[in-house]
Amino acid sequence: MVDQRERAGCIAVLGAGRSGLAAAALALKLAPRVVVLDGGDPAKLAKPAACFAALGAETVFGPGADRFCEAVDYVVQSPGIDPRQPIVRQFLDRGIPVIGEIEFASRHFQAPVIAITGTNGKTTTTEMVGAMLRQAGWRAECAGNYGVPFSEIVLREEAQDAVSLEVSSFQLERIERFRPKVAIWLNFAPDHMDRYETLEEYRAAKARIFENLGPEDRIVIQTPIASYAEGRGAPVTTFSAFGEGDYTYAGGWILRRGERIFDFAATWLRGVHNAENVMAVLAAGEALGIGPDVVTEALRDYRAPAHRCELVGEIAGHECINDSKATNLHALESSLRGQLEPVVLIAGGKNKGLDFTEIRGALQGKVSHAVLIGETRERIARDWEGVVPCSLADSLGDALDEALRRALPRQTILLSPGTSSFDMFTGYEDRGDSFRREVEGRQTFGGAKPEIG
Repeated sequence: MVDQRERAGCIAVLGAGRSGLAAAALALKLAPRVVVLDGGDPAKLAKPAACFAALGAETVFGPGADRFCEAVDYVVQSPGIDPRQPIVRQFLDRGIPVIGEIEFASRHFQAPVIAITGTNGKTTTTEMVGAMLRQAGWRAECAGNYGVPFSEIVLREEAQDAVSLEVSSFQLERIERFRPKVAIWLNFAPDHMDRYETLEEYRAAKARIFENLGPEDRIVIQTPIASYAEGRGAPVTTFSAFGEGDYTYAGGWILRRGERIFDFAATWLRGVHNAENVMAVLAAGEALGIGPDVVTEALRDYRAPAHRCELVGEIAGHECINDSKATNLHALESSLRGQLEPVVLIAGGKNKGLDFTEIRGALQGKVSHAVLIGETRERIARDWEGVVPCSLADSLGDALDEALRRALPRQTILLSPGTSSFDMFTGYEDRGDSFRREVEGRQTFGGAKPEIG
């Protein structure tokens, strides 16, 4: 139900994407006038303009979006817009409040919010939290950075018992009163340094997820970064697959304070980093009164989102894992850390100026051979010289064939590029889909669930 205490005369919405469209629809429940601003080419925004017009919102697209001088009560900023841009600064300089779409929607959502942030693993964990809630009988949707704007959930006629909300650092920049019932911070590593001037600035944006918590709320956080949760006013639950915590991992099982509660080996998920994601889900369930038996049932047939440590098939006894979403070094390192046995790695892609020597240590004991593709293949081979033997391939199909030749019996083949794909593909999805097709063309795996052992 929309909180009419938030009524206004005019609300400005920045951004003409899906988030802006949802925010505009919600804003029209609160204000007689809603103006949508976007600095993009008006000709390319003709279709969104028609959608906004159908809602009853005004639009100002193109250069004029940076020079909107009319009276506005407050502004709702889409997360993809850098707050340093003139389209935002024009309002901040006039003292007009600017809030994010997550903040805006949260003011009109009364049910519990389970918010998930982190450098990697957010989408998988958001989906699993949603599956857990629904298995427990809750009416619950997944939203936020996940793809469905939070405002869309607020506007739906059917009331929700909870929402599983993926939140990025960009979305957290513009919160004021946003208060999740459970705040999950999965991990932290350098990223988005084109948006943030320092790593500390990026960390501070992430840490805002805890800003408004109280003693009846719960923090769930990876043990190595648990210090970021200190003094936040809410009880803390920690997890780690590689050390101490309330939730830990051993022998294919997830343990809660030393007791086995979840058979990770019985799932479709791959990689110990995914075990950490499941730990976060179990901890969130504990905070909400949902037991591990419900989580087990919810995740029995759950598969990770496409291109995120996704099991796509088996060739002559070799499981083939598609982790094409690993477009940065931290994602590649996380994927390798999650392997229990050495793999044959397929890596490489567009040259983004990354220094692959930074993860030489992560290769040891995790990669028996690397097959390299794309613009970076020769650079990576030099960076990894003396650490792991490398082969070069001209295509993804050639790389898979080379990996199969190099693989030991039953050894896993892992596509985890560590960089973006635009040198050879239209995006990481295209790269991952191509890998799946290459595997299917050579496949001997019939799609049965892996044996539990």
